[in-house]
Amino acid sequence: MTRSKRLNVFERYLTLWVGLAMIVGVAAGRLLPGLTDTLRRLEFGAGSQINVPIAVLIWLMIYPMMLKIDFSSILKVRERPRGLVITLVVNWLVKPFSMALFGWLFFRHLFLPLIGPELADQYTAGVIILAAAPCTAMVFVWSYLSDGDPAYTLVQVSVNDLIMLVAFAPIVTLLVTGASNLTVPFAVLLYAVVIFVVIPLALGSASRAWLIRRRGLVWFETRFLAAFHPITVLALLATLVLIFAFQADNITTRAFHVVLIAIPILIQVYFNSSLAYGLMRLFRVEYAVAAPGALIGASNFFELAVATAIALYGPGSGAALATVVGVLVEVPVMLSVCHVCVATRHWFDEEAGRTKTTALVVDDEC
Repeated sequence: MTRSKRLNVFERYLTLWVGLAMIVGVAAGRLLPGLTDTLRRLEFGAGSQINVPIAVLIWLMIYPMMLKIDFSSILKVRERPRGLVITLVVNWLVKPFSMALFGWLFFRHLFLPLIGPELADQYTAGVIILAAAPCTAMVFVWSYLSDGDPAYTLVQVSVNDLIMLVAFAPIVTLLVTGASNLTVPFAVLLYAVVIFVVIPLALGSASRAWLIRRRGLVWFETRFLAAFHPITVLALLATLVLIFAFQADNITTRAFHVVLIAIPILIQVYFNSSLAYGLMRLFRVEYAVAAPGALIGASNFFELAVATAIALYGPGSGAALATVVGVLVEVPVMLSVCHVCVATRHWFDEEAGRTKTTALVVDDEC
């Protein structure tokens, strides 16, 4: 990894900021129970479980991410289809199902004596929701650090977002009901997808097209998008503070559960990234496509996951806590995957060299 490629202060220390948000949120929940309860009860209609403050904050995070998506880039997929096919297979046919298996195994069997059946169901649902939402924004950072092809990374993210519109809700419903004793109110789930994916995606795409046409791509990327960065950062931290405040009782009485939740999440990350990376090498996909493909198959769209878990089961639920643990481990784990990709880049360079040599020999024989 070259020295010039560095995360900004927020991205580099995201785990630290999440830890501080946890401390502040838990302290607020314990010391200001009246205020916390008032904020918890602010919902979009009775029984909707979509908390108004958290919904507004999540919108401030998701809308800027959707501004980055250029759906015209999807047309470029015809140039190098293998990498995208592997990414989609791992993201949608392997990742959520493997996470359901790990969640079922760890929470409903191995950890059951430690957490009890009710929380086992909640944690299983949370990690499934987390795995069913492929990464959107942060994968651009991981691709950059691993010397991935930025244009192709954009293609992978754009296609994933389109699939998410139709696949996220059915997959979550199928796996949560299959791996736990919980029911999924499909109408609420669909409502969450519309609010947190469809609407910001449509607005982001329309805003992007209109602003680029009016002011140009350079102004859009260097001025307009850049202006959202501090807002997005503050919104993320404020969301985490609220969630941890709502979870204060659970965390203070079950701090060990955070460690238990992290175990299947970590296994899932390394399993799926290794699978995607190995398939990329097996099918001779170039490194600049293979690295971001492995990374997008391992990381998660945790903003959507948190919003969905809250909408389905409430901000104080075990499912919401499980999705937040995904945020807690995101940066150090993904940085380790980046390091592995960079360290093994020569695997792909050697393969490309052999392929090129074979082609030259065939040409000479002709």
